[in-house]
Amino acid sequence: MSGRTVVVVGGGYGGSALAKALDAEAEVVLVDPRDAFVNTAGSLRALTRPEWGGAMFFPYEQWLTRGRVVRDRAVSVDAGGVTLASGERIEAGYLVLATGSSYAYPAKPVSDSTDEVLDDLRRTHKELAGAERVLILGAGPVGLELAGEIKEVWPHKQVTVVDPAERLLPAFPEELRQELHRQLDELDVRVRLGGGLIAPPATEPGQVGTFTVTTAGGEEITADIWFRAHGVRTNSDYLADGRLTSRNAQGQVPVTETLNVTGYDHVYAIGDITDVPEAKMAGYAMQHAEVVARNILAQLNGERPTATYRPLPHPMILLPLGPRGGVGQLPTPDGPAVVPAETVSAYKGADLFTGRFTEQFGPA
Repeated sequence: MSGRTVVVVGGGYGGSALAKALDAEAEVVLVDPRDAFVNTAGSLRALTRPEWGGAMFFPYEQWLTRGRVVRDRAVSVDAGGVTLASGERIEAGYLVLATGSSYAYPAKPVSDSTDEVLDDLRRTHKELAGAERVLILGAGPVGLELAGEIKEVWPHKQVTVVDPAERLLPAFPEELRQELHRQLDELDVRVRLGGGLIAPPATEPGQVGTFTVTTAGGEEITADIWFRAHGVRTNSDYLADGRLTSRNAQGQVPVTETLNVTGYDHVYAIGDITDVPEAKMAGYAMQHAEVVARNILAQLNGERPTATYRPLPHPMILLPLGPRGGVGQLPTPDGPAVVPAETVSAYKGADLFTGRFTEQFGPA
């Protein structure tokens, strides 16, 4: 491997965007156990509308034209390269950590195979279709988006969302929360805040089986199926040996404003694995990728990397409630602005970024 080899560990939103950006200029090696880039923003809609599932996948070989994909997992990383689960060693001139985070199914698929992911979603769809009462544990963006997708397909289903938090989306302004509550009420989604469950449901998530649970406030809720919509975990176990860097309590690595892993000028990190103080969202990971692409291209040309990343002072969000509803907050020159459902639909809800990724990762 030459000094122009860029090894990208992780082919999610940030890693794939970076690999694509560098494909024409560097010797890119993308390491990921999956067979395709997966637009996981579409997972919840694919659960409620299985025919929609195929639009989530963009096989790596159809858009990475010069670089190569190694379908494997990193088990250790050091300043010189990556050791894989198969035992293979890949030497790197530049190294980028982009392994993202894990989340409960169905928001993020479990399998590394496109066919198996689609089979899982179809199987769970059948379970959900046969349930009249749905319980969602977690009232963050994922739980609420799932509620909206269910109501879009089955308006008659009883959907209850439970969360120990006192308020929905506490980082956002009251105006946005009020609009969110209004739309949830209009959809007849029952929201129970301020107390979790005394004990979890007796059934497995995503499987039909009537049960009754009790909230910390004493309310009994009977449902036929439930889903977990909480519990993000950073995918950084391959750094546990400490050969490259330390991790914080959340499993994230320290980075500089140029998104270098602290202490290295040829090692970068992007997306959820970084300790950048911002919400962990796909859009941010892709912005990280733009910065790192500029810096690595500069280094390949013998120049000093100068591109920096500064988090937005205010959080942004696009939270669809089905293809037509939802709430959002976007940056403007005058500061953050709450945007209406029509804007959320236009930017995200209508196609969940399918058009954007078809243009970016469609056949070359």
